[in-house]
Amino acid sequence: MLTSLVTGGAGFVGSHVAEHLLQLGHKVVVLDDLSGGFVDNIPWDADFVQGSVLDHKLMDGMFEKYHFDYVFHLAAYAAEGLSHFIKRFNYNNNLIGSVNLINAAVNYEVRCLVFTSSIAVYGGAQAPMREDMIPVPEDSYGIAKLAVERELEISHAMFGLKYVIFRPHNVYGERQNIGDRYRNVVGIFMNQLLKGEAMTIFGDGEQQRAFTYISDVAPVIAEAAENSAAHQRIFNLGADQPCSVNQLAWVVSEAMELPCRVKYLDPRNEAKLAFSDHRAAEKVFGKRENVGLREGIRKMAAWVREHGARESSIFQDIEIARHLPPSWASVVESPHPTKEVVLA
Repeated sequence: MLTSLVTGGAGFVGSHVAEHLLQLGHKVVVLDDLSGGFVDNIPWDADFVQGSVLDHKLMDGMFEKYHFDYVFHLAAYAAEGLSHFIKRFNYNNNLIGSVNLINAAVNYEVRCLVFTSSIAVYGGAQAPMREDMIPVPEDSYGIAKLAVERELEISHAMFGLKYVIFRPHNVYGERQNIGDRYRNVVGIFMNQLLKGEAMTIFGDGEQQRAFTYISDVAPVIAEAAENSAAHQRIFNLGADQPCSVNQLAWVVSEAMELPCRVKYLDPRNEAKLAFSDHRAAEKVFGKRENVGLREGIRKMAAWVREHGARESSIFQDIEIARHLPPSWASVVESPHPTKEVVLA
């Protein structure tokens, strides 16, 4: 039996990848520090170790005990916009922790390491983003993800470590932490609606993203390690059809069966268009029928209504407060008035 480690397996995407690996017949071990995940997300038949990729001694002990065939690295703090203001935290969690994992994978001769990167590595590249574009990340999160990609490349060249890199984008679905105010706009919208609040949008809401339902990415990630055609390759992964954040607000409110109340906040520094080309993944993993936005949002909304709202905690260890969006700060008020509208 193949044995696979899933870091971040108590989180949103990681728990779904762990579930699919179990369906493929793997023994699965989940490593998670529960900073953003929940024990309830972990498949019951997976082993669970509570801990962090920053603890290299813990990981060495796990690799010694389990003799992993494959590693699926999904542990990250993926608040892209916030990463400007938490640089040290970002690089520790998203880069140093990944290096600890790569070291262990090399030392214990793992057969393949599958890494979830991000389209944040592209920066402001023209959409749709393609894997052959030169990455120019524009935030600390994207820089950390690109650095890990480069580490995997040189670790393969130096030590023969096989790898697969995915750049998924805007993934949503059941088990997402809707109480996280810094990332995952679909979950943020649903949580705000459940609490009787208006949905908050940075800028004019005309920025476009392709929102991706979880079942369109998790099975592909789980299958990648055993697909030799995918080794030493980078793949964009996600939905093809972009929509504006304003359109998303409509779809979410419709699925939640609540009025579409929106509050517009000061714009933040982010790409206007961010979606990618997926032809490379289709060639290697096959063309798959994606779940449409309305259907996926409807499925997630049913799960959210069943589980209820979550309290949105404030990140306490901001390292740079300058230019921090006021809605992300606990005591700073916006110098510009916001406006709330009902989209009819």
